[in-house]
Amino acid sequence: MVLAFGWLQGSANRLEYILGRALEEECGISHLMFEVLLILGRAGGPGMSMRAIAQERVLTTGGATRLVDRMEVAGLVARDDNPDDRRGRVVRLTQLGEETVVRAARMHVENVQRFLLDPLPAEHREQFTRDLRTVSMAARDALPRLR
Repeated sequence: MVLAFGWLQGSANRLEYILGRALEEECGISHLMFEVLLILGRAGGPGMSMRAIAQERVLTTGGATRLVDRMEVAGLVARDDNPDDRRGRVVRLTQLGEETVVRAARMHVENVQRFLLDPLPAEHREQFTRDLRTVSMAARDALPRLR
C-alpha cells in the first residue's frame, strides 16, 4: 500500500510539472492561474469574492489576493464592486482571461489525454478515471470543513 501511494504521489508530481510547464510555455500562465480561471469561468455572472476563490482552491485569502493581483496585472481578471456587499469586491474574467482559459483548456485536455490516459490500456481508462474520482471524493470528504 505504501508503494502504491508513492507511485500515485510521484505520478502526480511529474504530471503537475509536465502539464504546468506546457501551460506556462504555450499560454503564459501557471497551473494555479489556470485553475483560478476555470473556477471563475464556472462561476460566471458577476464573479466571485476573494474568500470564495480561496476556499475553492484551498488557499489563504492572502495567497489568493497575491495570485489575483498578478492575474489582474496580466489582464486576465478584473475586480468589480460586489453587488451583494458594498464593502466587498468580486473577481471576474476579462475578455483576455476568457480567451486564455479556453485556449489553455483545449491544450490541457490534449496533454492530460497524452500523459495520463494514453499510457494505459484503452479498456482500463474509464475505470481508472472512475477510481480516481472515488479516491478524490473520499479524500475531500475526510478534510476538515473550512469556514
